[in-house]
Amino acid sequence: MPARLCFKIRKEATDVPTTPQDKIVPNGAKTAPNGGKTARRKWWRRFKPRLSWFRPRLSWRSGKFLVVGLSLAIIVNYGVFGLMKHEVDANPEFQAIVAPANGSAAVATAAALLDRELNVHGWTPNDPFFAPSGILDNMPNFQIGVINAVGRFSFEMLDQIGRRSGSSSADPDLERASGFLQYPPNIWLWEPSTSFLPSVPSERQYLQGLAALQSYNTRLARGQAEFELRNDTLAAALSRISDDLGSQTSLIDQAQDTGWWMFSQAADDVFYQNKGMLYAYDVILESLGEDYVKVIDENNLGQIWGQAMDSLRLGSQLRPAIVLNGNLDRSIFANHLALQGFFMKRAILQLEEVIGVLAI
Repeated sequence: MPARLCFKIRKEATDVPTTPQDKIVPNGAKTAPNGGKTARRKWWRRFKPRLSWFRPRLSWRSGKFLVVGLSLAIIVNYGVFGLMKHEVDANPEFQAIVAPANGSAAVATAAALLDRELNVHGWTPNDPFFAPSGILDNMPNFQIGVINAVGRFSFEMLDQIGRRSGSSSADPDLERASGFLQYPPNIWLWEPSTSFLPSVPSERQYLQGLAALQSYNTRLARGQAEFELRNDTLAAALSRISDDLGSQTSLIDQAQDTGWWMFSQAADDVFYQNKGMLYAYDVILESLGEDYVKVIDENNLGQIWGQAMDSLRLGSQLRPAIVLNGNLDRSIFANHLALQGFFMKRAILQLEEVIGVLAI
């Protein structure tokens, strides 16, 4: 068979419809089996996402750079900015720069101490883990000790010193200050353990307490508030402060048995909380002695009062590079908690002596 004829037969064979539904149209074009309409993709399927769009396409080299970048960011965040944030400020000469005339030196010092920790150094006990100060340990515990002491002093101002008698009404500013300063120190913007709703952070509450203390002192300078300068009032306030220090010594006893060998995280935390409390009581009571200088002189308490302040100061100025918790009777290593507890106990005994004389 000639080649041209074979080609023609094969071409005609290919033009035969493959299925009964196919139809031959005049121009030789085939139509779709669904009534002559061309099958089209449904419109919403055009927007169907492809998994390949989200598939990570990281090479070995780019992954290495990502790991190195994250490591450097962590080192800079904690190792640089975190260390820059660290500040355990136990300056024994600290006092209020300007105290209002006819106001209280002790209240002014307590307010200045709050202002320094909140506005100058920044509050760290409630910082989240990703903040630069989230890695810090000593500074947050020191600030907790400071706020505990200031909170106790504000309560004594409300209950004893800032009212004429036990039956008189409480001062509104001292009432607000005492309430705000009892707030927990570690509350951040969000505290899921208590509520899934946003919380009021600790420093905002303490700033309200600071404003209330300053308002009280301003009113006191104008003669619109009370500040009792009686023996029994000072004795009652010192008794509560002495009890507060005594409760901290019980924490020292509990921390003695924790940890392995001479290192203990619990001992370190207790040490710096005590340090903050001793320091705050030292600077506040030094100023309170100025307020009650006449009472102290009339009862010949100048020497024992100075000894009590020295004990508080010595306990607050201990600065070990590492807090050691060596065994008290079998270890060659130091036990800094025991040394701190010695100064606390001595300060308590000396304050109790002052209380005994004032109560006569």
